[in-house]
Amino acid sequence: MESATGRDARGTLPEGLGDALRATAEDIATVLRGVADTSVPVPRSEWTVGEAAAHLAQANELMADLAAGRERRYGDGTPQSLAAANERALAEFGERAAGPLAELIVRHTDAYLMAFERRATGSVGTGGGKAGETGRGIGGGTGETAGTVVTPLGPMSREVLGSYLLTHMLGHGYDLARALGRPHMIDRTRVELSLPFLVAAMPRVTDVTTTARLTASYAIRLWGGARFGVTFTDGAVTVTPRPPARPDCTILIEPVTFLLMALGRIGPNGAMARGRVFARGRKPWLALRFPGLFKAP
Repeated sequence: MESATGRDARGTLPEGLGDALRATAEDIATVLRGVADTSVPVPRSEWTVGEAAAHLAQANELMADLAAGRERRYGDGTPQSLAAANERALAEFGERAAGPLAELIVRHTDAYLMAFERRATGSVGTGGGKAGETGRGIGGGTGETAGTVVTPLGPMSREVLGSYLLTHMLGHGYDLARALGRPHMIDRTRVELSLPFLVAAMPRVTDVTTTARLTASYAIRLWGGARFGVTFTDGAVTVTPRPPARPDCTILIEPVTFLLMALGRIGPNGAMARGRVFARGRKPWLALRFPGLFKAP
């Protein structure tokens, strides 16, 4: 995989993304099925297993609606607004049983894929759904423009929306697996399929308090796979599908470690100590600073 942003120009999902979405949803469902007590706390979270699974089911439904062209609004993209929207949504949705939530996660993932296929083949109108159907959501509607949908993290294509859906499932699926003592479902292939969303989202989740006046260039290279560049110029960030020619710092990182670090599940010090991250270049010490330049919503 040469860069982190490529996608099929024919309006189809990037190769392997559909299979990864289905498999990840089913892996999460397998983690949940048979769990009798969903009040178990999720590590490093204020949520229980039941709340995290309910959030996943709701988020997958949201993504399916967006793919279908239905209007949804879910915060304004800031971590604070998204957290508030999550809490409101959970308060309005009472299901916490593992079995029903497992099936909803799978069902709404399938609904996203069906909606994408219908839109890609032109089998529905621009409004999505049946004639006269109104959008349903939290706090009103958002629109769409040619080839894009408005998501909780801003406008993006439906292909990148699929990468967003995968990334979101992998993050919370990892949390559920840890809470329940089960193997997680993150692997190198799924990480690389998450990269189009992560690259698109980076400028939107930059922490302006830590990047103020920063001027530095990074090359991010996943072991044996994708690469991209991140450049800060007096605090302003630019993300490019190819690294800069002479970066200040090159970060070489194992793919699963990269995703977990990007999602705030692990920190850089332990990953470096375990040999999962290496840094080189004129200013290798910038590697330790890199994760803190972003704030995962």
